[in-house]
Amino acid sequence: KSGKKDSAKAGSLTDILGEEDATDAKGLDTSGFANLSEAEQREKALKENPLRFYLLGGFEARTNPETGELINESRISYVSNADTAALNRLFNLDVVKREFPRDLKFLYGMPDKSLMDKNISVLYAIRKQSPNNDRAPLDGDAVSSATSDFDQFGNPEIRMNMNNKGAIKWAKLTEKNVGRPIAIVLDDVVYSAPAPSEKIAGGRSSISGSFSIEEAKDVADVLKTGKLAAPARIVQEQVVGPTLGKEAINGGLMAFSISFIIIFILMLIYYNTGGWVANIALILNLLFTVGLLSYFHASLTAAGIAGLVLTIGMAVDTNVIIFERIKEELDWGKSYEEAVEEGYKRSYAPVLDGHITVLMTAIILFVFGLGPVLGFATTQILGILLSLFCGIMVSRLITDIWTRKGRHFKYFTNFSRKLFKSFNFKFIEWRKKAYVISVIVLLLGIGSLINGFDYGVEFSGGRSYTVRLPKAVKTGDVRKDLQSSFGNEFPIVKTIGQANQVNITTAYKITDPSKGVEDEIITNLYTGLKNNNYIGSDISLEKFKFDVILSSQTVLPTISDDLKKGAIYATLISLLLIMAYIFLRFRRWQYSLGTIIALMHDVLVTLAVFSYFKDIVPFAMEIDQHFIAAILTVIGFSMNDTVVVFDRIREYFRKRPGSSKTEVINAAINDTMSRTIMTSLTVFLTLLVLFIFGGEVTRGFSFAMMIGVITGTYSSVFVAAPVLVDLDKSDKLTKEEDKEAKIKALKEQA
Repeated sequence: KSGKKDSAKAGSLTDILGEEDATDAKGLDTSGFANLSEAEQREKALKENPLRFYLLGGFEARTNPETGELINESRISYVSNADTAALNRLFNLDVVKREFPRDLKFLYGMPDKSLMDKNISVLYAIRKQSPNNDRAPLDGDAVSSATSDFDQFGNPEIRMNMNNKGAIKWAKLTEKNVGRPIAIVLDDVVYSAPAPSEKIAGGRSSISGSFSIEEAKDVADVLKTGKLAAPARIVQEQVVGPTLGKEAINGGLMAFSISFIIIFILMLIYYNTGGWVANIALILNLLFTVGLLSYFHASLTAAGIAGLVLTIGMAVDTNVIIFERIKEELDWGKSYEEAVEEGYKRSYAPVLDGHITVLMTAIILFVFGLGPVLGFATTQILGILLSLFCGIMVSRLITDIWTRKGRHFKYFTNFSRKLFKSFNFKFIEWRKKAYVISVIVLLLGIGSLINGFDYGVEFSGGRSYTVRLPKAVKTGDVRKDLQSSFGNEFPIVKTIGQANQVNITTAYKITDPSKGVEDEIITNLYTGLKNNNYIGSDISLEKFKFDVILSSQTVLPTISDDLKKGAIYATLISLLLIMAYIFLRFRRWQYSLGTIIALMHDVLVTLAVFSYFKDIVPFAMEIDQHFIAAILTVIGFSMNDTVVVFDRIREYFRKRPGSSKTEVINAAINDTMSRTIMTSLTVFLTLLVLFIFGGEVTRGFSFAMMIGVITGTYSSVFVAAPVLVDLDKSDKLTKEEDKEAKIKALKEQA
């Protein structure tokens, strides 16, 4: 662009190409260069004729020496490999684009081996199918085979066979382009551009030319590469700077340590010497989990540490169920040996039910999750399986060894013995009030869909940058000041943790596949922040990239749509699988429907909180993959609570065949209340520690989980169980249940 003040006149192709002066073979203007050195000549030529300067020899127009006719040639020039980036920037200028057809695309070919200089590439002009569609008219998956061989004169050639569909398309393509070159392209690199001499039918073709043996083999390999079932594509790119990564890891490790200490002490305070059994099982669970993760070479991520922290809270769940049952058996007057035997025996069903439901949601999360969420799901799956092994096998082994020595673990302290003794509430009688609350929750949940959410870049598509500024800023001011930097589109700006740490998300040029777009957006962000005094004048672009930007993330819109669909499928599949499992386990549709109502209640509460409080709380409440992980984990955890209550309800139906459903369900809820509260408390405490110390990466996840733990406990008691009464008005057991109850009662009497 020249130094003229009139930008309208300066912004023309002439200013970039320069006047039609005499040029030498390098594209250098030779007029007025007599007294200049070679370096000065190059500098002058680059300033006056930048586009022509990079084209070694300019655009070629080749003619047939015999007929004088113009040859259809897609090779238009040669370009030094060192100049391709600068030339691309010129081609992307609007003033240059306007002078070329909209369906034109410039690509580089493999280095021309016929040239002495191996650092020179061929520039091709490729015609796209339409201005907005640069997909090849024929993909490589149409090629059934491709080999390099020799023709009848001993020259290298490529022989290619098409499948049936490919042969039809190839015949039409070659007929339409007889005498015109057809480019063979892989990853935007032109490997060859042969011109068909006639229509090629049947799908068999040979490509000949001035190939070397190596070049023919390369082209054949490229054609075979196109047969791959799924081309590689970056579905999500995430860059975390060393500063943010270190803080996230340190915060996660601190949360892990504090959570472990809290649960360790809580088990001893509540279960006396029996707490040592739970703590030994907890330690082994964590050691086995970390050992397996190390064996599989898993990366240490913030999400993986969050999974370990949650494992601490859920690992003691098995022991809590068993110990609470042992305490009940002791209260009923049984000896320690009998109480331990019955406690473990009667706890197998609820333990397995609860862990299977959580495991199902973890596996679904593993199948549908991407990136960091996979680390969380992997850790959770290992933790659940090892929790079963350590909580049942190891704990029972320790208890039996201790019992053979004539000793017994104590499961009560003065504090815990009296804590839940007075629990005898009429939960079923309160169910109508609970239904009113649930209806309000339903309306708020539906309203949240209208009120909207803050979608993370994973679901909205765009580029997201977390930056740390020298001083505190107002997000509204940053948003307004950066509008001009992103094509007059307002970016989304959120405070992350501290007032001087913000996340900036923009969809500007997210559909532009050009290689230089990422650098352009970072430069625009740097310029916008610097011009508005958000960063110091001494901050260079390089320092901005590596010191100020803590993390970045890029997700294409098409990929974000895939992630949304995957999240919806994962949630729906989880609900359906759980409903099917409950139906098979309890053989009553009322149990399944009551479970689904409770789970939907928990999901809607979480959605409502994230919708209505997104602009109130001082941390990001985004709907992203971590949120979906939290929702699925909440579903599994809530199901765990509900299943334990249902197991006790079914057991009491068999023990008390003459009791009404209301009496049985009230008794079951009251008798499992200590277990429900203890399990919820251990998980909630670990999540609270993760929320406080885990850092911004997992803060939204831990907050959603805390909401889910509270609502899951509420729904298990006030929604799922009471629904059983209203769904079955008979207030009687089924014939099968009544028969099982009578047989059970007779066995116990005997």
